[in-house]
Amino acid sequence: MAQADPRTVLEDADVVAVVGCSTNPAKAAHRIPAWLQGMGYDVRPVHPSATEILGVPAMPTLADLDVAPDLVVVFRPSTEAPDVTRQAVEAGAGAVWLQLGIRSAEAEAIADQAGIAFVQDRCSGVDARTFGIDKTAG
Repeated sequence: MAQADPRTVLEDADVVAVVGCSTNPAKAAHRIPAWLQGMGYDVRPVHPSATEILGVPAMPTLADLDVAPDLVVVFRPSTEAPDVTRQAVEAGAGAVWLQLGIRSAEAEAIADQAGIAFVQDRCSGVDARTFGIDKTAG
């Protein structure tokens, strides 16, 4: 299946779970979720040991979220993408987005089989800015 339209995925999402969200402000895995949060997305950090990131309680796994995410943004190595995609499907996610430099044919097949949108090897933050998406306007 072809990659989903990135603009549509970003426009359709409100709750964005970020797997691999970093506690380190110098890392892209912290900066990009902060950008998304600033654009009005409801960012839900997923981190195995952090208790809070970006002023939001962090959950150890997608299964621990109290709401099904519209979009799961992945900041983990390509080798982990299939497992994260399976977890996203189980969590009821509407889409999976593998950040720039992360690709996985297996993860894409899992998303395709589950009938959810899939984007890979793109930066969600850069794309959201490029497309002029602003969720703060209500």
